[in-house]
Amino acid sequence: MRSNKRREYLCSHPDDDDNSSTGHSHTPSYHVHKWIDSFRRDPGKRITPASAAHSFGSNTSPAVVGGSRSNAGPDIGGGGGEKERQGGHFFDLHAANVNTANTMLSRELKGRHLQMIAIGGSIGAGLFVASGSTLTAGGPASMILAYTFIGGMLYCTMQALCELTVAFPVAGSFSAYSTRFLDPAWGFSMGWNYALQWLVCLPLEIIAASMTVNYWKDDIHRSVFVTIFLVAIVVINLFGVKGYGEAEFIFSVLKVIAVIGFVLLGIVINIGGFPDDGYIGGHYWKDPGAFNNGFKGFCSIFVTAAFAFTGTELVGLAAAEAVNPRKSLPTAIKQVFWRITLFYIISLTLVGLLVPYNHPDLLGAESFADASSSPFVIAIESAGIAILPGIMNAVILIAVISVGNSAVFGSSRTLAALADQGQAPKILGYVDRRGRPLIAILVASAFGLLGYLADLDQPTEVLKWLLAVTGLSSIFTWASICLAHIRFRKAWAIQGRSLSELSYLSQAGVVGSWIGFGLNVLVLVAQFWTAAWPIPPTLPDPKALEGFGTAPDGADREIPTAPTGNGVGVTISSTADIVHHFFLQCSCVPIIFLLWAGYKFWYRTKVVKLEEIDVDTGRRRAGVVYFNDRGRGLPVFTVGKQELEWERERELRGMPRWKRVYRFLC
Repeated sequence: MRSNKRREYLCSHPDDDDNSSTGHSHTPSYHVHKWIDSFRRDPGKRITPASAAHSFGSNTSPAVVGGSRSNAGPDIGGGGGEKERQGGHFFDLHAANVNTANTMLSRELKGRHLQMIAIGGSIGAGLFVASGSTLTAGGPASMILAYTFIGGMLYCTMQALCELTVAFPVAGSFSAYSTRFLDPAWGFSMGWNYALQWLVCLPLEIIAASMTVNYWKDDIHRSVFVTIFLVAIVVINLFGVKGYGEAEFIFSVLKVIAVIGFVLLGIVINIGGFPDDGYIGGHYWKDPGAFNNGFKGFCSIFVTAAFAFTGTELVGLAAAEAVNPRKSLPTAIKQVFWRITLFYIISLTLVGLLVPYNHPDLLGAESFADASSSPFVIAIESAGIAILPGIMNAVILIAVISVGNSAVFGSSRTLAALADQGQAPKILGYVDRRGRPLIAILVASAFGLLGYLADLDQPTEVLKWLLAVTGLSSIFTWASICLAHIRFRKAWAIQGRSLSELSYLSQAGVVGSWIGFGLNVLVLVAQFWTAAWPIPPTLPDPKALEGFGTAPDGADREIPTAPTGNGVGVTISSTADIVHHFFLQCSCVPIIFLLWAGYKFWYRTKVVKLEEIDVDTGRRRAGVVYFNDRGRGLPVFTVGKQELEWERERELRGMPRWKRVYRFLC
């Protein structure tokens, strides 16, 4: 739909209309004008009726849902018990719900985009590189158990997220669900927590990418590659959500092919496909062993394993920009099961069979982002293959850039949603004519300038503190998703609704959400324990260096002779060292609770009562958006229970049994 400004422009320039029948070509000034015009706001792009965006309890823009008032009117806060008070500050929860549902973001993501975002969206340094530190800290058995543990937890979490996003494909889904179903203060905290996680992740991934290039040539300043990668990521995101979707589709396909290729190659190497090495089997599980550092080693790698899965939930964030979330989201989110099984468990099992946990290249990493310490690269190098290690590093480079691309997408959408809810500066909610949250994208991209810290003499310390800010963020996000789903189901039942009215039900159910929530809490407990009492660093045995494969020519590798840490172990010589390490591992926790406490003190928000939870505003089925009236004269669209059942029957009618099983799993 064309905006009023567009109409005015065409009226004054009739020959420049795209549909003009004059037949002459457009002038250069037209194209410049059109390009500039694309950055302006288009008030015509709305998912919900324009009448729903009128004033909610104030005479200002509907985006302003928090503020102060000396003379409050009647209760029109609605849906959640956050009522206006005489004087002081208030938070209009219903206005926040409507604004997130009334996003002007472009809906251009197709099913294939969402599927590849779900499959490969988070495959990056966490899997390809950081798995080396988990292998060293806990051994191959602990690594597989930890990733399986996190994978099971995430399966339950993603099922809960799928049910919520299919019903409420709103902008900034994670923080919006916490605001709506839990407490506006907690939603504010989770929103900024998630935005900060991705804002910091961008320079982290750019630094990791610049360090990966050093595998081939280490005499070039890393700032050169930081510039190249940052510009590429910004340009991709400026193409809009479709550009992001297409880029992620290509990146994910390459990563999927690489992982499948590594699995096949790893099997060949292990069974003796290369005569020089012979059959390996489970030799490294016996010598040096399957476990390292005992139970504490197992617990210490939980957060690193969680870091590897970070980004899986992005498919839920993309729901607000999907063409048909009701059909495409369940399929995309079910792919998590296969990703967990194939990309993580199988590939890491082979890594544990091919690389011992005391391999000197693992222990000689410059940092967790040093691609030369990737167990995937080391496994291929150990077979004496000259070309494939370089190809694997190229895949790692693509994967790291992909996660950096997702970082801009995730942070910009979260910031824009926070602005719509009145929990961030209003300017961040600016959406241009092409459906891009332009200001939020520019702010997120500006954080990428921190990537130039890669040229410091001690980039490792910078990476540690950047990782510290993001380390536990995903755990809090996933736990909040599970808790929001539990509260939604309770409110749904208390308000007399039937589950048959929902387009998608979590395969794990409410029990799965409780399991996911409990496992997230266990991960936090384990992290606090290992942060307060860390494991000691592991150093390679100089006598054993001859028994391992060496790096290819040109890749100068230094083996440490003193404890380096690198996320594997920490040398504790004083109380100050313990405090320093504890804050490195847990610094995001005080940030989260300070945000929550500050917002609660300012707005005096309370936990939303079950009977007051708004389960109508923004609810979508088959392209229909629901609005809770709340006495405002807003339209309420209703679809009967019987119609939903008929539609499901039509979808399954005539479908063979094998396809029904496939549809259930995938």
